[in-house]
Amino acid sequence: MEPSAISSAVSSDSLEIPLIDFSAFVSGDATTRRTTARALLEGFQSAGFIYLRNHGVPRADVQATFAESQKFFKRPQAQKELMCWTTPEANRGYSQPGREKTTDLTDAADIEAKRAEEGADLKESMEIGREGEPDHPNQWPDQFDEDGKVFKKQMLAFHDTCKELHVKVMSAIAVGLGIDEHYFDSFCDGGDNTLRLLHYPEVRHEVFVKNENQVRAGAHTDYGNETWVCWG
Repeated sequence: MEPSAISSAVSSDSLEIPLIDFSAFVSGDATTRRTTARALLEGFQSAGFIYLRNHGVPRADVQATFAESQKFFKRPQAQKELMCWTTPEANRGYSQPGREKTTDLTDAADIEAKRAEEGADLKESMEIGREGEPDHPNQWPDQFDEDGKVFKKQMLAFHDTCKELHVKVMSAIAVGLGIDEHYFDSFCDGGDNTLRLLHYPEVRHEVFVKNENQVRAGAHTDYGNETWVCWG
């Protein structure tokens, strides 16, 4: 394996987050694939995070997705609210600032108490899932204009691209565990993934001075087996 395939992205106190060249797993020989897979697994087991490069998601696709996301959140509020998230079962659609209180709590009363203490999250989001579910349809801006159609096309393509990466990383986890690399395929192939667009609107400094507990998004644990955070 080339020395650059596994390195350190973060090394601070007791926290070590590896930077892994994923092409070493995708295209390497058997030994290289096992070594890379074990490093990936160890990163998840220790820090809980990894940085991935050469992951196969084109930079241009990431940038195009961010550009469309930025345009979406600039839409009139009235338009966005016609695409509102409605139920956790569907988990699709727009959520306006102040609607959510992200937390690691599970009891409804505890969550409301925390909301009263800290305030709601100062963010807005758009949730996108797989198509073809009549009971849980995606909410699209293609009903408004041509830009909305471009948004839909880009998000569906990016959702599918990320789903492919998800399957490959689960294969690497399997190899790292020493089991058949296709063990998790049946759990992932359906594409029941969520693409979440996030926007943190400008907020006056006084808001945080008035309530020192106010946060943009509270500490929480994501559902599912992987969360990939992209930046533009």
